[in-house]
Amino acid sequence: MMEIKKRNFKHNVDFHQAKWNEPIIFELHQKGEKGVEVPPVDEEITQLVGDGISDLPLEMKRKSKAALPEIGQARVLRHYLRLSQETLGSDFNVEIGQGTCTMKYIPKINEFLVRDPKLTELHPLQDESTVQGILEIFYKLDLCMREISGMDCFTFQPSGGTQALYTMASIVRKYHEVRGEGDQRDEIITTIFSHPSQAATAAVKGYKIITLHPDEDGFPDIEKLKAVVSERTAGFVVANPEDTGIFNGKINEFTKVVHDVGGLCYYDQANANGLLGITRAKEAGFDMCFFNLHKTFAAPHMCGGPATGALGVIEDLKEFLPTAIVDYKDDKYYLNDELPHSIGKIRAFHGVAQTVLRAYAWIRALGADGLKEVAKTAVLNNNYMYSKVRKIKGASAPYIKGSRLEQVRYSWEGLTKDTGVTTEDIQRRMTDFGLHYWTSHHPYIVKQPFTLEPTESYSKQDLDEYISALEQISKEAYENPMIVKEAPQQSTIHQLDEQDFLDHPEKWCITWRAYQKKVIHKQKSMSK
Repeated sequence: MMEIKKRNFKHNVDFHQAKWNEPIIFELHQKGEKGVEVPPVDEEITQLVGDGISDLPLEMKRKSKAALPEIGQARVLRHYLRLSQETLGSDFNVEIGQGTCTMKYIPKINEFLVRDPKLTELHPLQDESTVQGILEIFYKLDLCMREISGMDCFTFQPSGGTQALYTMASIVRKYHEVRGEGDQRDEIITTIFSHPSQAATAAVKGYKIITLHPDEDGFPDIEKLKAVVSERTAGFVVANPEDTGIFNGKINEFTKVVHDVGGLCYYDQANANGLLGITRAKEAGFDMCFFNLHKTFAAPHMCGGPATGALGVIEDLKEFLPTAIVDYKDDKYYLNDELPHSIGKIRAFHGVAQTVLRAYAWIRALGADGLKEVAKTAVLNNNYMYSKVRKIKGASAPYIKGSRLEQVRYSWEGLTKDTGVTTEDIQRRMTDFGLHYWTSHHPYIVKQPFTLEPTESYSKQDLDEYISALEQISKEAYENPMIVKEAPQQSTIHQLDEQDFLDHPEKWCITWRAYQKKVIHKQKSMSK
């Protein structure tokens, strides 16, 4: 009988990503080619509700047909399958390297739930009596989030974390305006290792931003906070743990300092993977917090959407929430828009129902004990990786020497000094192993950074696979650095000749129309 030898899968050394010289879909257009022909509306329906067009205001009617590509089904299928082969994602590879974006396993049963016609055929303008089921899900997820955070009421209207931060900054402004201190309180305090969206969204609301830098151990400096708070302080916004993975166990001292001068405190918990069932925003002294359902609560990112920033507030701030919130009274669920100081709507309707359902199903499946186990496993995985990565030649983890929570911002500063290989070089080389790798937000306060977060989804074997790839690249950097510097070797594209296009808005072409305007017109002008 033939003996089957077990291969040693330390990492995917044989990986080579598919490469297709695939045009964009507009370039595949063939006039007259059809995919699906929509049948005409039944005459009975037309008589009942009209043709669906005549009642539209003139300014909403197109003067000409939309310039959509005409493509047959088979070619559409080939097009998107080819693009999918050029893409890595959490279902294809060990997605530890997404860093602060928290890529975890999405239970596939939840995908069946959100594709059920009972959900997909709903419309947000239906009468409340016909959508009691999804309103119940919204309301009960609100109750779950209250228990997890200690807050008193949640909205799921924000489209993601940045919009939730904008919403909280808007509530801060409205709160002080109602109290007659809107003009006086014009400063928001944050920290350098919190997400850049915290400062950006407060700045959009017109606030002056004060940024705290860390002490020698990487914690926000409370003495610096005490030096900058005043009667001008509107609020304090922070992530904890910050993007370094360092958790500030004395955060309630920070919130007290801000409260003592009349400011509000709001909490970025986009990633709460290491905190579920362990600590809550309420006990830390926060007035508001948000969670990204598409991170902590196992809903997909989907290339930036559909995301949900679940935003909770204490009772005193409930009246400032965007309308409407889902409430329950007299044995029915309803949309409550009787919020006297509401900041208004942040987006259309009430939130992404599919994401809300996924998160609710995930929480119910795990229960309270399961959520706590998620946090414990995420922290265990992260600290295992932390102990291994620091032993790789050229790698380090700045600041505190003890354990981190669910992620770590590491540094290749030593390797770069020794070999000239940068973190961006390593980022490209990691694609040759079929792995993703994220560096950091700019500016690079941690030199030559890379940020890893294993979450609770990955096994020891998965972690070892990722660590092995980093070890191999470090070895290459010291022995033959050009392998790394010329990477990727086996990916869909190689290095671009011109790498500054992202810094020049005039060169951006994020839509087909923009491409036509900028590139084709430029070519025509050059030919003249």
